[in-house]
Amino acid sequence: MKKIFTLLSFIFVINTGSYAQRSGGDNYVREHFTKQEVYIIMRDGTKLFTAIYTPIDATANKKYPMLMQRTCYSVAPYGPDRYPGRLGPSEIMMHDGYIFVYQDVRGRWKSEGTWTNMTPELDEHKTKKNIDESTDTYDTIDWLVKNVNNNNGRIGQYGTSYPGFYTAAGILSNHPALKASSPQAPISDFFFDDFHHNGAFLESYIFTFPTFGVQKKDTTSKAWYNDPAINIKPTSRDGYQFLLDQGPLTNFNQWYKDNFFYQETLNHPNYDAFWQARSLPKHFKKVTPAVMLVGGWYDAEDLTGPLAIHRAIEKSDPNAYNTIVMGPFGHGRWGRETGHTLHSNVYFGDSIATFYQKNIEAKFFHHFLKGSGDKNSGLPNAYMYNTGSKKWQTFDKWPSLAAKHQKLYLGINGKLSFSRLSKASSASFISDPAKPVPYTEDNTTTEGFTPHNYMSEDQRFAGRRTDVLVFQSDVLKDDMTLGGEIISHLKVATTGSDADWIVKLIDVYPGDEPNHLYMPHNNIILANYWQMVRSEIMPGRFRNSFEKPEAFIPGKKTDVNFRLQDVLHTFKKGHRIMIQIQSTAFPLWARNPQKFVANPYKAGAGDYIKAKHTVYSDSYIDVQVLNN
Repeated sequence: MKKIFTLLSFIFVINTGSYAQRSGGDNYVREHFTKQEVYIIMRDGTKLFTAIYTPIDATANKKYPMLMQRTCYSVAPYGPDRYPGRLGPSEIMMHDGYIFVYQDVRGRWKSEGTWTNMTPELDEHKTKKNIDESTDTYDTIDWLVKNVNNNNGRIGQYGTSYPGFYTAAGILSNHPALKASSPQAPISDFFFDDFHHNGAFLESYIFTFPTFGVQKKDTTSKAWYNDPAINIKPTSRDGYQFLLDQGPLTNFNQWYKDNFFYQETLNHPNYDAFWQARSLPKHFKKVTPAVMLVGGWYDAEDLTGPLAIHRAIEKSDPNAYNTIVMGPFGHGRWGRETGHTLHSNVYFGDSIATFYQKNIEAKFFHHFLKGSGDKNSGLPNAYMYNTGSKKWQTFDKWPSLAAKHQKLYLGINGKLSFSRLSKASSASFISDPAKPVPYTEDNTTTEGFTPHNYMSEDQRFAGRRTDVLVFQSDVLKDDMTLGGEIISHLKVATTGSDADWIVKLIDVYPGDEPNHLYMPHNNIILANYWQMVRSEIMPGRFRNSFEKPEAFIPGKKTDVNFRLQDVLHTFKKGHRIMIQIQSTAFPLWARNPQKFVANPYKAGAGDYIKAKHTVYSDSYIDVQVLNN
């Protein structure tokens, strides 16, 4: 079996949209750019390795702006005579005329210093020892504008996924030369994105901890985290069964007892000071550079980040240039063109990534780094792709002021309706942690870095189980567009003392829906397809506070409210709207013991119990409806 982290290294390169790591291809970069490798000294004396690619025709009379990416995933190829196959966020921008800058962040690869995940942002930087990613960004930009020949004094920053976090943190540097910033799929808070959702741990990430939890011993161009001694050794390609057989999370200590990030995760099950320090949105106050957040509606890693940061900036600095783009993509997939744009089995059209790269991304950076740089960029506040009507839409504000809140009630006999039924009812199911609901039918995705496809997968396999509740509307007589936030308001009870609650919003296709021409799987039919539109998990222990978890009182009716993240999706005439509710989705989410314990990550095998969960008919899903 191929080592999992050889695959992971490849995934990182693809998904971040960074082409500095790729070598090979034609000689365009070598023929059109000169390369310089330098160490830039930070205010505390730490040296960060930086690669600079300058167009060969740059002169004092022909100056270029700089585009920078700071990354924990390596700026390879290393060596002044080694060139990558591509530069920048896209080939379009590689040809547009920029000086491209790539930097290994503190503690990674050829840079000095100590690595930490989601470096806490400091409110004050009184001494040279008060460092974070905003100060490292400031010091880097300051050196670049003063020392790189033939730059025009303007710099932009971009990056996807973890580099998106560094881009978002870089906004806080407030360096006057930073004119444009595009955090793409940025992690904004580790308790609500990536490794956790609402504090629920993604066991599907279990194979990634060596990448993030092992310190390198010296500056290096080799992947030190590939050591077999610190990596999990799967005995089956069936990740569901392999991870189920491992039992409680503490059993992974056989591989991860010295993995600092895994131990930090196990020892901080609540939203305490450790996680709170790793939250970015609260730090955005006065925003100086123009900002363009970018995300994918089907981003299984970082859907929360771009929405949360956009929302934070809109609230804290309404006068900032702050735009958001959300496309029909999985994690980072807007960074490369696939021709026919699909996610899982759903086809959205052709060349959508190229449209974004040419008409949105390149336009944004050109305006602020080469053009007038005023707020009249020609881009809207929100450039959003409608995943149901399959077209781009623009908005002056997101969510749109035209969106009206409506309630979808979970009624008797699986009825989903915008009208609350007068007769009270409830529905129950037995949740057994020993037999959790699979999150997918595709076992090939259960041992990768992230489970990309599940966010639009067919949900018939789950809805036909007895431990999943299904609520379905009548056939729609007209198109209905949901655009904006979705908030779940559940009224529940359990015979246990703890439970997770998973809510899924689903588009049910009609029975005569034809397959499209580009179906990736011959055994899938779109007739009566139950397409996932949005889903989210909420640990019931956090229903009142993420800082102070509470047990359920067995049998007591209890409110559990939580956000499912935004959507822009038209449910077409002839379709139905469906809500599914369940308590497990394994191995995407670690199993809840269903017995309240102080630290569920350290629960023993005996703590996992069966429980009967009940959902009452006064539960509802608050959606925002746009007029068509």
